[in-house]
Amino acid sequence: MNANAELLNFVYQNSQMGIDTLSQIIEIAEDEKLKECLKNQKEKYEEFHREAAKLLRENGHDEKSIGMFDKLKTYFMINIQTIKDKSSSHLAQMLIEGSSMGVTNALQDLRKYEKADTDSLHLMRKLYKFEENNVEKYKQFL
Repeated sequence: MNANAELLNFVYQNSQMGIDTLSQIIEIAEDEKLKECLKNQKEKYEEFHREAAKLLRENGHDEKSIGMFDKLKTYFMINIQTIKDKSSSHLAQMLIEGSSMGVTNALQDLRKYEKADTDSLHLMRKLYKFEENNVEKYKQFL
């Protein structure tokens, strides 16, 4: 697979994980301010998801979804981690960890695929900045 497809599929999968995770945590969260923040971020992940899919198709590539095992693993990990603590602070901590992982992976891929086309790199940089901003937004809930 070429650099563009790799980058775009990272954005596609990262945004799918964000959509799935936030959908689940929105149902768990009790704080309305946190829920509103999560809903806004979920909408942004949906935009990334659509844009990555569009660019993949325009470049003749198929979207690679997250595997069912990874989806189930994430779903169960969220449930396990929130059995005893559903506080906004704990949810924010979990989300900070997830977005921090997204920042790290995005930066690694940006460096790995620095010769990818402009559109792919631009979308990846936007995702990188979005993940960084998410970390900052979640800090207010700690």
